[in-house]
Amino acid sequence: MKKNFKYQFDNSLGILFKFYYGLITIEDIESSWEYAFKNSLIPKDVKGFILDYRNSNFNIKVEEYNKIADFYKKHLEVFGNFKIAILTEEPRDIVIPVLVETKDQGYSSRPFSTLNSAIDWVLS
Repeated sequence: MKKNFKYQFDNSLGILFKFYYGLITIEDIESSWEYAFKNSLIPKDVKGFILDYRNSNFNIKVEEYNKIADFYKKHLEVFGNFKIAILTEEPRDIVIPVLVETKDQGYSSRPFSTLNSAIDWVLS
């Protein structure tokens, strides 16, 4: 597995940040979360997630977006009742998070272009 991600937990906010680098595929998203599960990187007192794609781009076919939503639904023991903010600045990369949001069940996701907006929403 290529390591094109990094996790950082902000104790003061209670938010787990996940930073992505380079081109990101569905397999990268799933395997990086599996890595977090296996290595206990998600604290018990987490209040939500911010996935930062500002240093990366999606290499995902538009019709595959549902695989992301399916992955989150499959792991509601981790993501259930939490907010997942997707941070991206590239207009072409906003499409995937917008489509994923339409399939949210048991968790909430939303795209953002600024960190402050993402933090405010996750903590609201």
